[in-house]
Amino acid sequence: MRIVSVLENQKKEKRIAITPEIAKKYIALGFEVILPENYAHHLSIKDNDYSEIGVKILKDEKEILNIADIIVQLNLPLDDKISSFKENQTLIGVLNPYENKDRIDNLIKKNINVFSLELLPRITRAQSMDILSSQANLAGYKAVLESFANFEKAIPMMMTAAGTIPAAKVLIVGAGVAGLQAIATAKRMGAIVFATDVRMASKEQVESLGGKFLTVEGAENLETEGGYAKEASEDFKKKQEGLLAETLKKIDIVICTALIPGKKAPVIIKESMINNMQAGSIIYDLAALQGGNTAFTSVDEIINKDGVKILGDSNILNKLPTSASNLYAKNLFNFVSNLYDKESKKININLEDEIIEKTLIK
Repeated sequence: MRIVSVLENQKKEKRIAITPEIAKKYIALGFEVILPENYAHHLSIKDNDYSEIGVKILKDEKEILNIADIIVQLNLPLDDKISSFKENQTLIGVLNPYENKDRIDNLIKKNINVFSLELLPRITRAQSMDILSSQANLAGYKAVLESFANFEKAIPMMMTAAGTIPAAKVLIVGAGVAGLQAIATAKRMGAIVFATDVRMASKEQVESLGGKFLTVEGAENLETEGGYAKEASEDFKKKQEGLLAETLKKIDIVICTALIPGKKAPVIIKESMINNMQAGSIIYDLAALQGGNTAFTSVDEIINKDGVKILGDSNILNKLPTSASNLYAKNLFNFVSNLYDKESKKININLEDEIIEKTLIK
């Protein structure tokens, strides 16, 4: 079987789906791996790094797509590339089925098997394929570094003969995978860290990393069976707003990570809260692309609101593309291995397998 990948839109996506290390694993499984010229050149990976281990390098992306059995990508390819797809192929990626419904429906009409990995169930067997966790981990880490780079004071407490510099106070909004990594990173760099989340199960995890968990009185546990956050009641939102408003007056840096899968990001930090924050404070919004967790978030812009800087990248992982690609490619390989029948050397779409059933878009 032929497994292929083609270049993403380089302006938006620098990650790749097949690294040389993972290409070697696909070949060991019996796949033929085919990639376009300069596929990973932007990550300082040469075509020779692939061809030396048996990867076939072709010039024409349309030809590559046309002869493929399995196509692995980061994002849904552009329409000019989709036009080269043919029946009975398998497309795997992070395809955002909520926003790309019509385009994906057209692929399904062409009898193309479409798997979107952000739909993976949160079960033990799927952990090695969990692209949301592997990528969010890096995003949480990088969000802290970006915030600290824009903060014009020292982060750890420093005691000098000239006086003491207090440690920066950091608030993490949302203690999922990205939030927990942000807590760990900020703590390691000497900050005093607070965190808040609608899921009460997060309290123990936050405290184990050295953070202080902020919760409203009579908090309800807003967690789905799949382990994701769900929307809060109006009463809870009001109590949470009051707690946040008071807390933010003393906070130097805020990292926002709150997302609800398939929906616009909840606006948690309102205009009135930002107005009461100290000048020089930083807010980094990891939910920027889905609308943002603040009233002023603007994608790929630094908004200065009375001295409070609000940042949010469209793709923060473009700032860590090599590490992100390594993890993503491994996630993909584990998913393909589960899908691949070694005896028949074909794809086995077994709908009794929860991993396959949940990720296949029908």
